[in-house]
Amino acid sequence: MIRNKLLAAVTASVAVLGLAACGGSAEGSGGGGGGGGDDTITMGFAQVGAESGWRTANTQSIQESAEAAGIELQFSDAQGEQENQISAIRSFIQQRVDVIAFSPVVETGWDAVLLEAKRANIPVILTDRSVETEQEDLFVTFLGSDFIEEGRKAGEWAVENWASTGAQWNIAELQGTTGAAPAIDRQEGFAEAIADSPNLTIVASQSGDFTRTGGREVMEAMLNSNPDINAVYAHNDDMALGAIEAIEAAGKVPGQDIQIISVDAVRDGMQALADGKINFIVECNPLLGEQLMELAQQVLDGEEVPERVVTEETTFTQEQAAEVLPDRKY
Repeated sequence: MIRNKLLAAVTASVAVLGLAACGGSAEGSGGGGGGGGDDTITMGFAQVGAESGWRTANTQSIQESAEAAGIELQFSDAQGEQENQISAIRSFIQQRVDVIAFSPVVETGWDAVLLEAKRANIPVILTDRSVETEQEDLFVTFLGSDFIEEGRKAGEWAVENWASTGAQWNIAELQGTTGAAPAIDRQEGFAEAIADSPNLTIVASQSGDFTRTGGREVMEAMLNSNPDINAVYAHNDDMALGAIEAIEAAGKVPGQDIQIISVDAVRDGMQALADGKINFIVECNPLLGEQLMELAQQVLDGEEVPERVVTEETTFTQEQAAEVLPDRKY
């Protein structure tokens, strides 16, 4: 990942922009932004879509946090298509919003539109997923999870609880959307963690697009071609929940005949964990809205912000899921 630091010239431009957009001490507009007027920050946000319970919670957090912070939110749903996000970002640039934030569908292919935003002096914040760029300084900061670490946590649990038994574990991996950062990184982290455990073998690996339907369909096909599968590593809860449906339809017991590791910790996934149908979940916190609004304010005020802001997350066993479910916010 290319390191992204603000050049002094960009920082100066953003600082002026922030004073104008936020109604600071400077008089006049000083260039850039201004979609919400002198006293209101306008943020253009391009969301991936609504492919999962995690994404729904993420969208709600962003919308509610923008309202609480007094930020005018121009929201776009890309429906899982990169070209829709690029079109939305270009629309935000034309509207002269003060700041752009988005969660990219895939990692690559963003250089041109991000350069357009930079030339318009509109700072860009990435949320949830990062990008690979050929040019530095095309975005200010990235707020989100460490997906490699999530995969590593999942793999470490597999080593401790599966490899240690001495039995052979034939793992079906349900990958996220092809080319998406969480799919790439969660696969990498898991593979690293189990590399020294010869009795942990990934016998099938396919994308289920982070959806419950995709998880069910892929799991059905995997069970037909690999009847000896006795473990599943799902890149998110929705695919794990779809896999549970396929496992039950095949006459097997999820959590027992076929054990399951998942990532996200959304309510439906946590309930399945508490019920014993999933065996372990690595949390990926979708409630990024408040942090995003704070970062936007800091950037527009000309403050330095970290290149990378990692959210704090944990893991859950069956007992822990049952304990926290009553107070779970998503």
